[in-house]
Amino acid sequence: MKIVLNIIVLFALGLNQAVANISEQQLENGLKVIVIEDHRAPVVVSQVWYNIGSSYEHDGISGVSHVLEHMMFKGTKDLKPGEFSKIIARNGGRENAFTSKDYTAYFQRISNDRLELCLKLEADRMRNVVFLQHEFDKEVEVVKEERRLRVENRPKSKLYEQFYATAFLTNPIRIPVIGWMEDLDSLKMEDAAEWYKKWYAPNNATLVVVGDVKPDEVFKLAEQYFGPLKPSDITAPKPRKEIKQTGLKRFTMYGQTASPYLMMGYKMPVLNTIEDEKEAFALDVLGGILDGGNSARISKNLIRGKELAVSAGIGYDLYDREQGIFILVGTPSKQSSVEKLEQAFYQELDELKTNLVSEQELARVKAQTVAQKVYDRDSMFNMGMQVGMLVTTGYDRQEIDRYVEQIKLVTAEQIRQVAKKYFNSETLTIATLLPEKSAE
Repeated sequence: MKIVLNIIVLFALGLNQAVANISEQQLENGLKVIVIEDHRAPVVVSQVWYNIGSSYEHDGISGVSHVLEHMMFKGTKDLKPGEFSKIIARNGGRENAFTSKDYTAYFQRISNDRLELCLKLEADRMRNVVFLQHEFDKEVEVVKEERRLRVENRPKSKLYEQFYATAFLTNPIRIPVIGWMEDLDSLKMEDAAEWYKKWYAPNNATLVVVGDVKPDEVFKLAEQYFGPLKPSDITAPKPRKEIKQTGLKRFTMYGQTASPYLMMGYKMPVLNTIEDEKEAFALDVLGGILDGGNSARISKNLIRGKELAVSAGIGYDLYDREQGIFILVGTPSKQSSVEKLEQAFYQELDELKTNLVSEQELARVKAQTVAQKVYDRDSMFNMGMQVGMLVTTGYDRQEIDRYVEQIKLVTAEQIRQVAKKYFNSETLTIATLLPEKSAE
């Protein structure tokens, strides 16, 4: 397996060199401009990232970042509602946007000779969106319908939402991106307009351009269209760190589901907040040991071996902005139960706390972890995504190149130590979804 890992790493380093043509400038008004050259095809991906999302919100206006994302397509001083999208489509491009807890991003995929058009349009709506009451009212209703379809009518989605609201008391990670229905009911157009005025500014944004372009030409266009825009007086929100949890939290939710579902989450730091950064990379590899394909322990032991689950997995992102959580989820098999699956998860974690991972297994997981990151970079859009997410969550873009080397350095002993340190009941929240008939 060491041979396989070395081959993967060599490939990763080679690809790093292939995508290492990254140039960066910052305009006088604060806008960061990052250009990643990729000359394989005459296309370009343009992305504008704003450092604003649901984790910046507070009670009473939850969902405002997402509603504002919708309003960004509803016209400016020079464009009618919906005209932005029509112009991109007429020029053979595709565009969309998305909101997260830490950022909101807008993107276009288009021929490289149409990049100037994209930058002109994005610069226009960065500062010139016009808020019309009837358009705002319409978009709020659209978002409320999204919530009904994606959350209210999907028991697992509702469980995830309730899980975060239970696990976190003071950290704004508990606020759902789509917003609480009660807040959407009372949201005012003035709330969105003020949010836009404060956060949508060049000194709170990053332009990422990936594709068949020349950096100097992109910087010139960025200066032409974004340079004249005035910055905002950006004041970071006051810290809202999570208070220390002192014991296990547990709740049960009933819904229209055919199968039970288990969700367990351990609070833990991320690369931005951890004292020893080696621990964050060790946690990332630990996640791969548990859930890194068909050869990983959860699949091998719980799904195929003991047949305790029909599906199961983990989630942990070491590049979150402030607060991390390591999540284990699963659907028990018919001959099993959520109680048995919960105990099985404990057993897997206890095994990692007690015994060292073998060199062979560690090498395999490292190879898979590195390979996944490397293959993601083969897409222009994904490459832009990786850079954009890093920058807008407070990391240096160079982190994308450092990841492979750090994963290589993780040891079996480090994995055992982080398992002992971070997986304990004082930081654990457990949520169970059961069919409605079980409530009886």
